[in-house]
Amino acid sequence: MQGGSRLKVAAVQVNAGTEIAANLDKAGDLVRQARAAGAELICLPENVSMMVQGRAKIAARAKPEAEHPGVPFFRDLARETGAWLMTGSLAVALEDGRFANRCYVVGPDGQVVASYDKIHMFDVDLGGGESYRESATYKPGERAVVAETPWGGLGLSICYDVRFAYLYRALAKAGARIITVPAAFTVPTGRAHWHVLLRARAIETGCYVIAPAQTGTHDEGRRTYGHALIISPWGEVLADAGEEPGFVLADIDLAEVDAARGKVPSLTHDRTFEGP
Repeated sequence: MQGGSRLKVAAVQVNAGTEIAANLDKAGDLVRQARAAGAELICLPENVSMMVQGRAKIAARAKPEAEHPGVPFFRDLARETGAWLMTGSLAVALEDGRFANRCYVVGPDGQVVASYDKIHMFDVDLGGGESYRESATYKPGERAVVAETPWGGLGLSICYDVRFAYLYRALAKAGARIITVPAAFTVPTGRAHWHVLLRARAIETGCYVIAPAQTGTHDEGRRTYGHALIISPWGEVLADAGEEPGFVLADIDLAEVDAARGKVPSLTHDRTFEGP
C-alpha cells in the first residue's frame, strides 16, 4: 500500500453558527491543532460552514461551487497543513434552485480528489414538534463515491446515509477501507442510534469508520448530539469526542481491515434471493 498501513486520523467536532467565515475559521483552527498532533487524515462534520434553519437562510448563504468560500478555504488549508482533508459538507447552490449537501476530499497539494452529494434525505417527524424535510431544500445525490488515497479507498457518506446499510456494503465492495460519516445528528436520534448504527456499519463492512460531528445548540435552538467517533473494523470505539467542540485522534492500522474481513468474510457471501 503506497502510504503504508498505519496512519493517525482525526475526527473534528464543532458547534457551527450562522456565519460562514467564523465557522470556517473555527474549523480551520481545529484542523491545524489536529495536524500538529500528528493527524494525516482529518475529517470534518456535516454543515461545517453553517448551521441554519429554513430554506430562506440557506439560500441567503449558499453559493455555487465555483463561488463557495469553503472550497478554496479547505484547499488552502490542506496545502498549508500538508494533511488529507475530508471537508465535511457544504451547502452548494445548484442551477435548479435547490442545493447539494456536498463533501470533498482534498489532498495535501490542495487538489480536490473527489466529491460526494448526500444521497438520502432526512425527512422525519421525531415528535415534540421536531421535524425535518431535507428534500424540500436539497437535491439528493445519485452516485456513491470511493476516493483514492495513499492508504486505499475512502468511502464517502453523510449523516442520514448511515441508516442505509446497502450503501456501505457497496462502498466496501468498491474498495473502501475507511468510511467517513460527517454528521449533524439530532439529540433524540443520537442518544438512541448514533453509536450502534456506526458500529454496525463498521462491523458489516470490515472498515474503519470516522464520524465527525456537530454538537450543542445552533440557530433557532436546534440541538445536535456530538460524540464524534472513530471505530475499528471489529466495531470497537477507538475515540469518542463527547459533547464539547474539539477533535479526537486514533492510530489505525489498515491491516486490521484485512484481519476483520478474514475472520468474517461476509462481503464475499452474497446470495441472490426472491423477494417476499
